[in-house]
Amino acid sequence: MVNDLTRSVDFEKFSWKIEDFSKQNVMKLRSKPFKIRGCTWRILVHPLRRDVDHFSVYLMVADSLPPYGWDRNTFFKLVLINQLDDNKSIEKVTKQKFNGGHRSWGSFFLDLSDFYNQGYLVRNTCIIEAHICVSDLAPNIQVHPNCSPSHESLAGGQATKSSSERDSISPRTSGSSAAEGEIQDANSLTLRELIDLESLGAEEEAFIPLLEEVCIWHPNLIQCQKERTRRFRQWAFTSLGQVLHFLKTKRVKDMSEEDIKHLYDLWKELVRSSGFDLAWLEPYVQSALGLKDYMERAKQLKKVKDTVVALEIKMKRLRGELAASEREFEIARRRLSEVRRSFNEMDMNSAIGYAMF
Repeated sequence: MVNDLTRSVDFEKFSWKIEDFSKQNVMKLRSKPFKIRGCTWRILVHPLRRDVDHFSVYLMVADSLPPYGWDRNTFFKLVLINQLDDNKSIEKVTKQKFNGGHRSWGSFFLDLSDFYNQGYLVRNTCIIEAHICVSDLAPNIQVHPNCSPSHESLAGGQATKSSSERDSISPRTSGSSAAEGEIQDANSLTLRELIDLESLGAEEEAFIPLLEEVCIWHPNLIQCQKERTRRFRQWAFTSLGQVLHFLKTKRVKDMSEEDIKHLYDLWKELVRSSGFDLAWLEPYVQSALGLKDYMERAKQLKKVKDTVVALEIKMKRLRGELAASEREFEIARRRLSEVRRSFNEMDMNSAIGYAMF
């Protein structure tokens, strides 16, 4: 079924040829922005740091869009070309909804050793294609119902090298969507080497995948903490994890004034004392902090809307009563006309009288 659909869908293709691959900054490898059907995209390669042994590719929304209030239904394929045997090219196909929380979707393609040795990198060049269909009328299917924004999905799964392969494509969260920051040296520290993750409590363990992901895309988070004490680093990353977890798990409809105040206090202390450069995260936090005004306006809108609906119902009822009264009036008017025609009026003040003959 998927094969039939992909043949019938009107895809537009972008081909990214990466030359001099060994000379590229593999920590921050991305295509130039390209437009398809009015939407701007990039292709990303998962950072090839020293603790990564797989080759993964992502499609990312590259438009300047707010953290929420938009979505983009997209049916797309990512293809890693095998330059020696086209039948071994690896293709991943899926339909996903991009939005402020999930600006990037991608998948594990193959082990790095196979990438380097099995025809995917030839003459220090590799080729990646993106085939994209952006439309609310795209096929109403979910090719990969099990994909989720989990940390494990970034490197998960097994891949076989065939052109008909369809593996799960996983999202990157909003924290990874603004993948900007300093270039990280391949020999730099990892988060696990910088702080003691084992000492985190059960609740704080949920911070780990979020922190590891943002540190991959923003290596300056680790670099700026190298000279700090271990206790300070532990506090700084735990505080950052609290903010990330809040943004990741809290729903707009569940936000209360207490939640907004809690986030404000967390953010204020984090910005003031941690030493992190959090310009990439600030728009999302400010949007969340602005939800109080949004919620008040939404409440006011609902109140006015309810009033309009109530008045509309009342108007319909009154119109019905008016129509019924008009029908009764017309019947009464006709009856009056009939009675008048058979009725001879007399002077009510005259005497009745009598005749003499």
